[in-house]
Amino acid sequence: MDHGAHAGKARALDGIRVLDLTRILAGPMAMQTLADLGAEVIKVERPGAGDDTRGWGPPFLQDGARRDTRDSTYFLCCNRGKKSITLDLARPEGQQIVRRLAQQCDVLAENFKVGDLARHGLDYAALSRLNPRLVYCSITGYGQSGPYAERAGYDPIAQAMGGMMAVTGEHDGPPQRVGVAVVDVLTAHCAVIAILAALRHRDATGQGQHIDMALLDVQVAAMINIAQAYLSADVVAMRNGNLHPSVVPSQSFDCQDGMIMLAAGNDGQFARLCEVLGRDDWARDARYATNAARVRNRAELTGLLQARLAQQPVAHWTERLSGAGVPCGPINDIAQVFRDPQVQHRGLRIEMQHRAAGALPLVASPLRLSATPVEYRLPPPLLGEHTDRVLGELLGMGSDEIEALRRARVV
Repeated sequence: MDHGAHAGKARALDGIRVLDLTRILAGPMAMQTLADLGAEVIKVERPGAGDDTRGWGPPFLQDGARRDTRDSTYFLCCNRGKKSITLDLARPEGQQIVRRLAQQCDVLAENFKVGDLARHGLDYAALSRLNPRLVYCSITGYGQSGPYAERAGYDPIAQAMGGMMAVTGEHDGPPQRVGVAVVDVLTAHCAVIAILAALRHRDATGQGQHIDMALLDVQVAAMINIAQAYLSADVVAMRNGNLHPSVVPSQSFDCQDGMIMLAAGNDGQFARLCEVLGRDDWARDARYATNAARVRNRAELTGLLQARLAQQPVAHWTERLSGAGVPCGPINDIAQVFRDPQVQHRGLRIEMQHRAAGALPLVASPLRLSATPVEYRLPPPLLGEHTDRVLGELLGMGSDEIEALRRARVV
């Protein structure tokens, strides 16, 4: 389905149109990635309230007079590049508009509870009859089938149930969730991969398909080596804090003015670490010469390293250790992250013009493509900002018809 490429430099997903019925984080983040890659993304939101995360604050976006707008910074992080329309999916008129839009789209993404859209005739089975080429991506907590299918799913619950919290935190402390919604983020990435694969298949066969993404599935798959250790050797991993259970030294250390994360992953790197620390003898000591020996003597070696590293600032050690080829880095808070010269060099802070706030800083996409680079075309939209334009241009509705829908609270 070719909707016309954007004039100028080619983008990877030029000509792809997406109908985004998702809210919160996993779905919106996935759709933002598609938009960065060139897809036209139409975000459908509830009239009046919009995406739940618009109200997830403070902090909220501020306008030029430093007054709070309606939108939270949480909403801003995963909704750039989209056109926002408001539509009441509980109304037959709203459902019909979705059907008409779906016939003109390549992808539809949704994260409603299992069965909710089927009751409105907006499930994959119904919409694929209207548009057999449609790639339909459902994102739920537990998938479209199974004993938990109808439960609501959220990131911290998936972290808890899928094993992440059990291995996160200090050894003698309680389980901890990861500080960002990592399951939502990973699910977003997996959804993008699945959608791109389905589009490739669609282009080859002419047939769309249904993608069933589940937070719990992604979380269990993300346990990688920990899961395999259990499946292959019946090992149930426990919390190790910042320690790597089988590599020494690989942990955080206190320096004069902060903390450093150090990971000497092989004996050569450990030898270079000892050289920088002025203790070449440690690398020749039978207790520390090999990783297996260092694991056995972890406590004693850690004490020696900690005493030495505490004598200088973080920058002193990161400069010298990095120069010697020993992997390390400061433990930065988010303000320090954006002051880091490598982060600045890579352009991970971008700026877009927002209708309410003016210059709006955002986090850049990490995707770097040489021939089809990402492009930031639209800032995070105001609620319903593009309703008239989308309904007019795609569905041929006149202003009187749109105004009638607005008076009836359908849009």
